[in-house]
Amino acid sequence: PRSFEQMVGQEHVVRALTNALEQQRLHHAYLFTGTRGIGKTTVSRILAKSLNCTGPDGRGGITARPCGVCGACTEIDADRYIDYIELDAASNRGIGEVQELIERAAYKPSIGRFKVFMIDEAHQLTKDAFNALLKTLEEPPEYLKFVLATTDPEKMLPTVLSRCLQFNLRPMPPEVVRDHLVHVLAAEGVAHDAGALRLLSQAARGSMRDGLSLTDQAIAYGGGQLDEAGVRAMLGSVDRSHANRLVLALAQRDGPAVLAAVDGLRALGLSAAATLEAMAGLLQQMAIEQAVPGALGDEDPDLQAVRELAARLPSDETQLLYSIVLHGRQELALMNDEYGALTMVLLRLLAFPSNAPAVAAPAAPITSVARAPAAAPLRTPSPPAITLPVPEPKAPVDTALGDRWYELATALDRQGAISALTRELAWQAALLGVDAVGPQQRWRLQVESESLRAAALSDKLSAALSVVVGAEICLDIEAGVPQDTPARRDAQVRAEQKAQAEQTIRNDPVVVELMKQFKSARIVPGSIQAITLQEGNTP
Repeated sequence: PRSFEQMVGQEHVVRALTNALEQQRLHHAYLFTGTRGIGKTTVSRILAKSLNCTGPDGRGGITARPCGVCGACTEIDADRYIDYIELDAASNRGIGEVQELIERAAYKPSIGRFKVFMIDEAHQLTKDAFNALLKTLEEPPEYLKFVLATTDPEKMLPTVLSRCLQFNLRPMPPEVVRDHLVHVLAAEGVAHDAGALRLLSQAARGSMRDGLSLTDQAIAYGGGQLDEAGVRAMLGSVDRSHANRLVLALAQRDGPAVLAAVDGLRALGLSAAATLEAMAGLLQQMAIEQAVPGALGDEDPDLQAVRELAARLPSDETQLLYSIVLHGRQELALMNDEYGALTMVLLRLLAFPSNAPAVAAPAAPITSVARAPAAAPLRTPSPPAITLPVPEPKAPVDTALGDRWYELATALDRQGAISALTRELAWQAALLGVDAVGPQQRWRLQVESESLRAAALSDKLSAALSVVVGAEICLDIEAGVPQDTPARRDAQVRAEQKAQAEQTIRNDPVVVELMKQFKSARIVPGSIQAITLQEGNTP
């Protein structure tokens, strides 16, 4: 870009600088921060042109829209303007280089309106160099402007930061990089397809410079054109179908399918790290679709697969798998066989119990095990999930106030009138009493957790109760250990259901026969779960 208008993805910086230049509100030192390749040096050069532009007729002044044709503009673009000096602190970081720069600052501009000193990667200057620069930054001559650029402002001296007007340039979203590549390729007359640009914009990782460099490389690789297959081969990217297959196998807890997919990656020579990266991108989209359905739009042709997988994997498992995949990339280098490390990373999810709805195990597999020859090796089947009719909730130590509070809390929960911490307050509270005071009812609750006794939660719960009860309710919440709470009642019911399920398993004729035939067989404690039947279903 040769002007602020041509810059993309940094509108906040462009707007601030444009307004400052138009209003002649100039600062003596500017600091541009951000990752590499996002335009720090470009902004510096455009700013230098704006300060020194003389216009096509040679009579112009400071402007936010440099003409691009005067001597100052053309020479800065060509990197030969005598009053614009760039110093790369990565290779010129000592006090000697900075002192030389300071000596040059003592002389007025040779031909321009301002001298502009640009120090790139300024955080790499030594402490002595920073201290030498500090005096000039504090009291610069009116004709001198400093521009500092850095990818790591935390390493710069606070005294330097406090004397600079700071602008943070942001990494560019893939869609911004893609749209700019479309514009550039159209101007260059290069044929391309959407898949190729999608891969290149993602590989740029927020850097427009990297996006353009990769595109130039891909054009050479493809013999003058861009297509998805060629770009994927150049980048070493893993096709999304492999990530889809792995996530589906993990969602189904299908270990053999996971191993087969990893063997397929090995046979194709696809990178294990690239596989985990593709899975992380897929899981990120799945999490967005689960949290905010429809937020991804319909532009990406892979979104149909994303939506199908998002419906198969519970949201908490999506988050867990994302964390496993993200941290697993660091483990690949710890083994000589990266595919072996990849296998261990993926199988980690299988070590966690699935939160997906369980299905009652059919009787046929159990019968076939019971009739197996005695000499055959025994493979203990996974503990079956037993489906039982669920009794009506009934807790011991019950009170009339407890009954009333349990009914109200469950009703509010069913209606969706309370959620998150407000629901937790209702579930962990015990109703101690109800007092009528005029048109207002005062209900006394007891809660142990201090965080749940917050006024904001109390207000939300009282508002929801007022709607259900049909009267204005004011809650008084006191500290203490409650006895009869909805949470304790539910816990008691679940314990009874589990005990009933375990007893049913132990008395099952097939299980009893198996226990007789295989003396080492046992029922693993805690492995039996009771499944709550939805209304209309049958065991």
